[in-house]
Amino acid sequence: MTNEHVKMSQKPNKKWYLRCLPVLVLLLLSSVIYYLFYDRLLSYTGTLESLSSIQSPCSDLLTQKNWERLNINISRQTKLFLKMEDFFWREPTSKFALPYGTKGSELMLLKILSKTTNYQMPANIEGLQCKTCAVIGNGFTIKNSSLGSTINNYDVVIRMNGAPVRGYEDDVGNKTTMTLFYPESASHDTVQQMEPSALVVLVPFKQQDLRWLKEILYNEKRNMKGFWKPPPQIWSADDSNIRVLDPHFLQQTADRLLHIPLDFTKQESVHPTMGILAVFVALNYCDVVHVAGFGYPQSNNPNDPIHYYEDVHTMKSMKNSHHDLKREAATLKRLKDSGAILYLHPHL
Repeated sequence: MTNEHVKMSQKPNKKWYLRCLPVLVLLLLSSVIYYLFYDRLLSYTGTLESLSSIQSPCSDLLTQKNWERLNINISRQTKLFLKMEDFFWREPTSKFALPYGTKGSELMLLKILSKTTNYQMPANIEGLQCKTCAVIGNGFTIKNSSLGSTINNYDVVIRMNGAPVRGYEDDVGNKTTMTLFYPESASHDTVQQMEPSALVVLVPFKQQDLRWLKEILYNEKRNMKGFWKPPPQIWSADDSNIRVLDPHFLQQTADRLLHIPLDFTKQESVHPTMGILAVFVALNYCDVVHVAGFGYPQSNNPNDPIHYYEDVHTMKSMKNSHHDLKREAATLKRLKDSGAILYLHPHL
């Protein structure tokens, strides 16, 4: 074959590569754009489909950078609950008293923890390489959402303040991994509202909260002094399901996440709501954090209800609360915009 024939046979190959080059470039650019913006697109869809419809919620795209996105300069802590070892074989390290530390409460906590004895999350959850979590607030926004079956698909479902489940399953689901509460937010049927395996996690704000739990555990005479609202005197929970949240999480929520003063003794002081605390707990423990039931009505009507399960508490009742709702709303928006959390429904 002559050189001229060889050159002629090579020309079509060169043209074939040139014709394919734009297609290859387009495919490459499409892949990069999909990889970079897929989680951002999810956060702006307003309504997420059920968890099972998300092909890989634990992919690197959705999980690995959640904590880094917070940019709050603290280490992630996945051990959520106080344990006996915290008060025995090492010097107490807490420099804060309740609600931001254990200083001055060590003896009371020893009595409580010696009775409860279990300080871990359930073993079937602890063993998961990736944990998907839903934090379910008590806000009116979740009413008529039909999110129940979606919520039940998460590995961990966190609730708070004794919010009822029975009768509201279509909207809030019926799965509960743990519920955060303090004595005044508990009700006598809090435990009956949940599955037998659900953890009931005390968030102690004051010495009286620990005293209340100790009296429940040891069946002692109840002392109702020091509460702004009488807590239940009869409250049945399996000792093995009771936990005490490490005050570290409330302290870090206030200091690093919300940037509010830690001087809890002042009458005008503010502290985090249980909802924003639950979100911060989830961000520490979980790999994927989705939320629902957050947000307050934006209308000027003071009679707008704030809970999905009753209309007694309205926006008017929130005026005198020790919470900075605007600050928390801005923080939740920052978390959403960064991709650290995703909303399960349109929110206010």
